[in-house]
Amino acid sequence: MITDVRTELLSLAEPEYQKFASALIPNITNLLGVRLPALRKVAKRIAAEDWRGYLEAAKNDYFEEAMLQAMVLGYVKTDLEEWLRQIARFVPKIDNWSVCDSFCIGLKRAKQHQDEVWAFLQPYLISDQEYEIRFGAVMLLNYYMDEHYIHRALAALDRIKHEAYYVKMAVAWAVSIAYVKQPDITMRYLQNNTLDDFTYNKALQKITESLRVDAETKALIRSMKRKTAKVQHTARSSKG
Repeated sequence: MITDVRTELLSLAEPEYQKFASALIPNITNLLGVRLPALRKVAKRIAAEDWRGYLEAAKNDYFEEAMLQAMVLGYVKTDLEEWLRQIARFVPKIDNWSVCDSFCIGLKRAKQHQDEVWAFLQPYLISDQEYEIRFGAVMLLNYYMDEHYIHRALAALDRIKHEAYYVKMAVAWAVSIAYVKQPDITMRYLQNNTLDDFTYNKALQKITESLRVDAETKALIRSMKRKTAKVQHTARSSKG
């Protein structure tokens, strides 16, 4: 099955799309150039077949192979315990923002099991691994910005202290989503937090980029920018 899947991915690869996609994920060199809708189609088929056998034997030689596994886990039907176990098995394979973020978006079942998934996420939020932390932060911004969880989510984000660029950008993104969803609570947090200057200012920037924030509020948010933020020297993708 694995050989067949790889052959299918190779047949779906588009050289021009490969060039385009590679520019968006600068730290990845193993991208075939398969479009996401095509990958989703393959993932849905695998999820309806022997998905356990596929995940057990799946390789990570190509970016699309990791992305496909991430997508399959969003489509499978199994009990919560096995689902979380399969997620935990996959998380160490994440090595870029694209797979991480697509993976999290696909785990929609978390909405129906907030308490159990919240407990599951805690080790990732205090990890020392860049993409484990990003996984936790992106799960928070997708599924824990409601009134019931917002205080705990912001507290968890505030505790993250890691110098990796994609961690900082995930925390900033999460705080900006928190503001859009829960502006009063998040404003109080923005006025009293321990975020580093880079992450804090990026969060403000992302808030001002939201179409759901009015012009007057954007002006206020801009006025809150810290003046002592350190310059981020490393060139990265604009995606955060």
